[in-house]
Amino acid sequence: MKGKLALAALGAGLLGLLGAGASSLWGPAPALAHKAKHSQEQLDAFQQVLMEQVRLGDLLFHGDADTEKQMNIKLSNTGMACAMCHPFASDSHPHEFPKFQEQMNAFATLRDMINWCIEKPNEGVKIDPDGPAMKALEAYIYWANRGSKLDTGRH
Repeated sequence: MKGKLALAALGAGLLGLLGAGASSLWGPAPALAHKAKHSQEQLDAFQQVLMEQVRLGDLLFHGDADTEKQMNIKLSNTGMACAMCHPFASDSHPHEFPKFQEQMNAFATLRDMINWCIEKPNEGVKIDPDGPAMKALEAYIYWANRGSKLDTGRH
């Protein structure tokens, strides 16, 4: 709960820095289209939010039971963590998604593949594809594979 409150406060502060989300009598503020360069303060805030998500994703990816409990999820019932097959998120190839995934016999996104791994080999409980645990796992996987060339559909 403490982490959620800190993240909410950070998000509120970030919105204040951006000037977004403010409402008036005429409705919500218009969306920003990045017409002006970001200030260093904004870039630092963006990086802080990203790295907090990477940290949470790292904990989940490596099977931290306390983090799973805080997020009310169960990624594995086999004692396996994502990192046992994909050390440091290597061999997860996020840069190749979306693609046809043989194990699923379907066209899949990275989120689909993450949930397949949770449900099938790890016998865990599928997580909300738009929820905080999925976003944190994606943040960690993409961060760990930064610098990879985008190669959608490759096998």
